[in-house]
Amino acid sequence: MSPERILYTSGQIENSKTLLKKGIGQADLANRDVCILKRTVDGEKASVLLDFGRELHGGLEIVTGMWEGNKPVKVRIRFGESASEAMSSIGEKGATNDHALRDFTTLLPWLGKIQLGETGFRFVRIDLEEEHAELQLKEVRAIFTYQDIPYLGSFKSSDERLNKIWETGAYTVHLNMQEYLWDGIKRDRLVWVGDMHPEVATIHSVFGFNEIIPKSLDLSKETTPLPGWMNGISTYSMWWVILQRDWYMHQGDLAYLKQQQPYLSNLLKQIVTKVGEDNKEKLDGMRFLDWPSSENQQGVHAGLQAMMILSLRTGAELSRILGDDETAELCEKTVKKLQQYVPDPNGSKQAAALMALADMMPAEQANKEVLSLGGAKNFSTFYGYYMLQAMAKAGDYQGALDNIRQYWGAMLDLGATTFWEDFNLDWLPNAARIDELVPPGKKDVHGDYGAYCYEGFRHSLCHGWASGPTAWLTEHVLGIKVLAAACKEIKIEPHLGDLDFAEGTFPTPKGLVWVKHVKQPKGKVKTTVKAPKGVKIIR
Repeated sequence: MSPERILYTSGQIENSKTLLKKGIGQADLANRDVCILKRTVDGEKASVLLDFGRELHGGLEIVTGMWEGNKPVKVRIRFGESASEAMSSIGEKGATNDHALRDFTTLLPWLGKIQLGETGFRFVRIDLEEEHAELQLKEVRAIFTYQDIPYLGSFKSSDERLNKIWETGAYTVHLNMQEYLWDGIKRDRLVWVGDMHPEVATIHSVFGFNEIIPKSLDLSKETTPLPGWMNGISTYSMWWVILQRDWYMHQGDLAYLKQQQPYLSNLLKQIVTKVGEDNKEKLDGMRFLDWPSSENQQGVHAGLQAMMILSLRTGAELSRILGDDETAELCEKTVKKLQQYVPDPNGSKQAAALMALADMMPAEQANKEVLSLGGAKNFSTFYGYYMLQAMAKAGDYQGALDNIRQYWGAMLDLGATTFWEDFNLDWLPNAARIDELVPPGKKDVHGDYGAYCYEGFRHSLCHGWASGPTAWLTEHVLGIKVLAAACKEIKIEPHLGDLDFAEGTFPTPKGLVWVKHVKQPKGKVKTTVKAPKGVKIIR
């Protein structure tokens, strides 16, 4: 993929615009249309900053020309998810080479071709490092590495902002569908089980069956012998249980579920032991919901109590399917104990969302007292999905739509083409776009913000856990909810809010379900549905 823009040059550089031409990946003896970078002994480094137009996963292919001496030339390559990250050095504002090298020096061959790097990026800066040297660049192209799979699911409505948000969430997860389901393509190229939950919901809404899901679930199981917690986090083992149900409901693979039974049963029994005589959770391991909520320990405690109910309730359901009545009854008995204690969410939107979803407090109360306060203020990219789910349970579909537009839409307004590891509305005032060099007096939204494990440029700008609105819009606006394993029964119940229409598709093992909802003059919604044979539609 050829670059779309040149954002910056420095030093002695000629014919830089030739790099924007579509390349063929081949050096030649004609040596025409080459970009020339030169540096004298005392001269400024010659540099060029390229913009490939959107976030990509992959590397770089460089085709060179002929220069005097016929020797390789030393260059510095810097990848960046933002323009400012590509201009930074390691250690500057959190810039790092963790998980993937994005800042390194290398040699480029004379009259040849080389492929370099594997990371997440949109921008690339190239510097000529040697003094008294010349470099001729015939082509600099991005190598885009991705699963070549169709977007089976779709979403289109009367609001182009929501349409773009749906597409961006889908694309964010698509980039992270590599050998396994990663959380980030630059930093966090790892399988984090809890983070997988919104990602898998998006995959089910957009791509349907994909073997990367059971492959990643199995890796997590194989690398976590009990009594360990997946990724060292108790809630992540609980999300593994919930993900098993999600996979079974969408794909109906009972044989795969049976393979999980020994581990599943022992894990559920382990979770049960983490309830005290006072009916309060006493989970060990890392006590974690998401990073923005981590300092609110009372909120974390309330969220953990809810997670135990959600996972054990799901575990009971799976155990019944597997004919393991003993484990099912143990889970059900423990859920009743946990329900006798209702902690205070302490203002945590994360905890209040989980408590509403676990039926620990009425969803309407959670929404009124916590979730709806301040709109999308104190939302997070990961748990924002559960906040939206709880708002839907409370019937506040319009509030959820407004929050999606405000929170995820703000990232698009800043130039995002994928959704970020975290985002805070407080970052917006005087923030520069990520696809421009930061003007004087503006804040660098990538380098100047972030916390915990994602300070500054270490912050991932393509994080699959942030894709929640894609799955949410499919489930609640298109109104598509799976009721039976293998999508054999699907309920259609749209909630358009202020939209005039919404239509889209949803992948099932039997084929695509298509729906269209149009709001009539008096507000009634007219719905049209087409479903493949073997999928029962309930209206």
